[in-house]
Amino acid sequence: MKWSLEGKWIASGFGLSLLLMGIVSFISYQNATQLIDSGNKVKHTHEAMKSLIDIFATLTDAEAGRRGYILYGERSELKRYNQAMQSLDAKVEKLQQQLANDPSQQQQLKRLKFLISQRVELSKQSIELQQQGKSTFALQASLVTQSNQNRSEIRKTLTQMQTREEQLLQISVRYSQDNTHDRMLIEFLGTLLSFSILLGVYALLYQQLVKRQQAEAIQRTLAQEKELSELKLRFFSMVSHEFRTPLSIILGSAQLLAQSEQQWTKEKKLKNLHRIQSSARSMNQLLTDILTLTRAEAGKLEFHPELIDLEAFCINLIEDLQFLTQPQHSIQFVSQSNCTHAKLDENLLYSILSNLLSNAIKYSPQKEKISLILSCTPELIIFQVQDSGIGIPLESQQHLFEPFHRANNVGKIVGTGLGLAVVKKCLELHQGEVSVESEVGVGTTFTVKIPQKVTAMARSKIDLSV
Repeated sequence: MKWSLEGKWIASGFGLSLLLMGIVSFISYQNATQLIDSGNKVKHTHEAMKSLIDIFATLTDAEAGRRGYILYGERSELKRYNQAMQSLDAKVEKLQQQLANDPSQQQQLKRLKFLISQRVELSKQSIELQQQGKSTFALQASLVTQSNQNRSEIRKTLTQMQTREEQLLQISVRYSQDNTHDRMLIEFLGTLLSFSILLGVYALLYQQLVKRQQAEAIQRTLAQEKELSELKLRFFSMVSHEFRTPLSIILGSAQLLAQSEQQWTKEKKLKNLHRIQSSARSMNQLLTDILTLTRAEAGKLEFHPELIDLEAFCINLIEDLQFLTQPQHSIQFVSQSNCTHAKLDENLLYSILSNLLSNAIKYSPQKEKISLILSCTPELIIFQVQDSGIGIPLESQQHLFEPFHRANNVGKIVGTGLGLAVVKKCLELHQGEVSVESEVGVGTTFTVKIPQKVTAMARSKIDLSV
């Protein structure tokens, strides 16, 4: 399968868009993971700072209890001291777990634990002196000095550790902010690039669609021109053939009449005159059909409905056809309902029925009966033309009303293929329809249905005339 240049560009554009969206999604996922880690670090740092504050507060509470016991000798203060010192170990252990991944803080924590153990020892000595009754100023002065120094060291160590945690907290917050900003920027750029690529692909697709529509329009135009050329060729071939034969007959008969005026009997002269008249009528019918189709295609076929006597119209039409054609065919008129008048265009109706009856005469054997049946309903006027002719093959019936189309079983029977096209065009102006039922070798029935156009005024005139 070969791809066109536009197809390659479109496929590349979609592929690049998918790749960009995949990269942006992957980066966003990594960024979200980093934000979660950073959030956990912030939480961990916050908990470590809280533990440092708790240790300092516990040491302060223990020192206050120790001093209260030494100064006032109250047992409650000693209890307070013991409780604070007991909880201190758990808090130091918790802090050690929290700072397990920070070597710098681990060093500070070791020093803190050493200072705390030193302070516990000093406090223990001070309390023992108090319990032994040796709490003299000289004895306690040395312990107080050491205790103050130890407290300063503990505070300094806790401050350093807290500063370290604050720095880590600031780093984590800044890192989270940078990641958020980078994520927003990457997503914006990825969306913008994907949109630009998709817009370019859409432009290519639209351009390709326009080209395809233009190509299809050119193909339709070429097809129409080809069809028009074929129609023109068929038209000129048909016209040249259909005019050549009657003109040859007219010319030959006229020459014979001119050269044999004294020698021919009256019967022979009438025969040649009849041939001239028949050929002239054929040419006139051909010209009439061509003119009718031309006007219909141009939208200039006139439509003037008038109130006409249907039965009288059909009888006159049959008489005209019997007079103009050979007397070998008998046309029977049958009226099956009491519908004597209707508002129709007489000229168009004449073209419809005369073409159907002419075809019935043309394609029926001699002496075969042809019927024109008139019937009515409250909504429709129905004409049926029945013959026992050669019939129409089923495959030809769907193209029957196209100009120049003739069934494939007509043989050498002359015809133009315009009559049924004229029938259809004239019926369209009446908003009517025509259908056909035919069997090869049995006969054909054409049914014409025209909506009733007789107005109430027209009906009242009919009733008055009766």
